[in-house]
Amino acid sequence: MNASQSSESEPRPPVVDGGWVRPSTVWPAEPRWGLAEGIQVGLSPIPGPRGLVRIFTPYLGQPQSRLLNFLAFEPIPSGATERGYSELEHSSWDLEPGKRFWSAETIDAGPAPSEHPVRGTIDEVDGVERLSLYVHSEPFDNGARVAVRIEFRADRPHEFSIETYRLPGSVPLDAFVVTATMGNFARLRRLQLLDEIVTPSTIWPHFDGEHFAARRRFALDRLRRTPTGGVTVAVSSDEPDPVSAVYHSSVADHWRYVGLPAVQSWEAEDPDPAIAASVNGRRVYWASESPIPGGDAFENVELIEPFRQGRRFVFRVEPLETSA
Repeated sequence: MNASQSSESEPRPPVVDGGWVRPSTVWPAEPRWGLAEGIQVGLSPIPGPRGLVRIFTPYLGQPQSRLLNFLAFEPIPSGATERGYSELEHSSWDLEPGKRFWSAETIDAGPAPSEHPVRGTIDEVDGVERLSLYVHSEPFDNGARVAVRIEFRADRPHEFSIETYRLPGSVPLDAFVVTATMGNFARLRRLQLLDEIVTPSTIWPHFDGEHFAARRRFALDRLRRTPTGGVTVAVSSDEPDPVSAVYHSSVADHWRYVGLPAVQSWEAEDPDPAIAASVNGRRVYWASESPIPGGDAFENVELIEPFRQGRRFVFRVEPLETSA
């Protein structure tokens, strides 16, 4: 370990290093990485459920502590019908909710306290500076052992790539889904497909439950293509000014949207013929009976594809007025 130890129990805030945000060299340190003027990611003990990667977008005019979304790891073993759930499963190490995540410089790194984060590796390719790190998870109850590599590019301040890996000792995988889990915060209701926009009301016209609406998949022939032959799926709010929404008095403050509206999207090059976009939805906010203003909204948004070692996906958040 190359960081010094602090006697303070409160994690040190991240530091700006050139154009990057990186953890402090003094532990305990807040595990947060990204572009100083762009998108950033973080891990527990930053507030929020464990077993999730936090996504921050301060360029939308949000406070530094306000996150936009979470990413969960949901591996599917070969032949299984059920996923693993990094947020919902309990840790086998301390029996608390949520699998434990930690950062590393390499794919073969062993467990480490999350408050002892690595700083990430800075390098340069074709004249563009990059920051990268690995995020490992403890083993899943279904036998999956996985990690991801996250990479930021200085010339693409509103996106990061995430590569998915199955580690030695893991069961074989049919898929390793990385899902964006908190679309209800931004009240995402417009799903852009190849030649149409679909909404929760068109997918689930009679949904009135207090849990998740059933997942809906859209196969390759329904997805938009990139100029290089990849696929992309984008979601956004149907509200021109989500900050002005009128909330029921029971809605907690952390569900009340702040910042500019934005388009959130997934992209993947060289798609497998079986790739699909998948969404579910909710009528009330997670872990509550508080209604979402304006009705149902998409909650989980993902691309799902047969597993490939090192498969690369891109997650992007663009302010609505500048998005394509």
